[in-house]
Amino acid sequence: MFQPESEAMPREDLEKLQLDRLNALLARVYDRVPLYRSKFAEVGLRPHVDSLANLAELPFTVKDDMRAHYPYGMFAVPRRDIVRVHASSGTTGQITVVGYTQADISNWADLMARTLACAGATPDDVVQVAYGYGLFTGGLGVHYGSERLGCLTIPISGGNTRRQVQVLSDFAVTVLACTPSYSLLVAETAEEMGIDPRSLPLRIGVFGAEPWSENMRAQIEEHLDVRAIDIYGLSEVLGPGVASECVQQDGLHVNEDHFLIEILDPKTLIPVPDGERGEVVFTTLTKEGIPVIRYRTRDISRIIPGECPCGRTFRRMERITGRTDDMLIIRGVNVFPSQIEQVLTGIPGVAPHYQVVLSKRGSMDTVEVHVEVAPDLAFDEVRELEELQRTVRSEIESALAVTIGVKLVEPRSIERSEGKARRVVDLRGEIEGA
Repeated sequence: MFQPESEAMPREDLEKLQLDRLNALLARVYDRVPLYRSKFAEVGLRPHVDSLANLAELPFTVKDDMRAHYPYGMFAVPRRDIVRVHASSGTTGQITVVGYTQADISNWADLMARTLACAGATPDDVVQVAYGYGLFTGGLGVHYGSERLGCLTIPISGGNTRRQVQVLSDFAVTVLACTPSYSLLVAETAEEMGIDPRSLPLRIGVFGAEPWSENMRAQIEEHLDVRAIDIYGLSEVLGPGVASECVQQDGLHVNEDHFLIEILDPKTLIPVPDGERGEVVFTTLTKEGIPVIRYRTRDISRIIPGECPCGRTFRRMERITGRTDDMLIIRGVNVFPSQIEQVLTGIPGVAPHYQVVLSKRGSMDTVEVHVEVAPDLAFDEVRELEELQRTVRSEIESALAVTIGVKLVEPRSIERSEGKARRVVDLRGEIEGA
């Protein structure tokens, strides 16, 4: 552990610390952030709770709150105390800005050092940071944590995959940090360059920024010969460093001395028991720049009951299975892209590259999965392809209880991403306007 005095803190001591920090947070945002002062006034609450059980009485924060107060309206400190800003990608609307004080940056470095140590990294490791640098939090977040842990850090950023492979080999990199889908592109590119990706010195992969399945983990570990570790974070709460798997690979430890986690029923917004899936909601306990109260992430997960053999006392959340706003409703059945991925990556003969294509046929919405065949499968063998297509369609129907169209496409015909993979392609507007 990087900080065992915190990561293995007795639960009773941890919960007392959480309550003290929560009340300090409430008083601070009530005094300094007009949005929260008005939210408390609307529901007639004072900025104080007597126990953590009262957390459910507090108002929510949503992304639209941050958009409405763009760019500096949610700062809880004077702007001169903000030393850095990051922002979300804005792929679903206007970007949301987050600010960091010097103390926030230091805490963030500690949390990312925890994350890397949780994955099994030590100061002897060489870390290649292939997340994007810039307004996106991934690159600099991992970078500062790697340096805080004492690792040799290579700030290569995303893109130029052939160069990524060359650096992995030449610099004897042992830890690769990127999105899980990009790691597969790295392995694929290495093979094209005549390099066996399993021969690289890599031993750990630190992967986040997009949902991925257990089957994809198995494929990554097979192709790169690494231990693939899932990490979690989001810009509005901090960036990477909110939660991470340990070497047990059985749930992500939430850094509960800095974040309060709730799992709520997405419809009723009532907390669900541990073990049940729901929407993840976070309250930041120590962030100074832009703290948030009960931020609705839209991510779907659950709390994994029980203690982890690693000795950390922080509760564990299951890897993200999808987002409430990514959920597809197909003939009345709720389906997440990650569920389709879980099925596809378990079928021999298909590659781990796919897209879910939404279109219209007349007035009806249609859904079709485009999936690449494996490179070693002859694409001109019609009978073999037809059998594989039937298998894919049958496996999806069996696992998800819904029939989805399947189209097999040639190897490398689905666009590769150097960041987050584009899993859903919505053509319905294009067809309507044609």
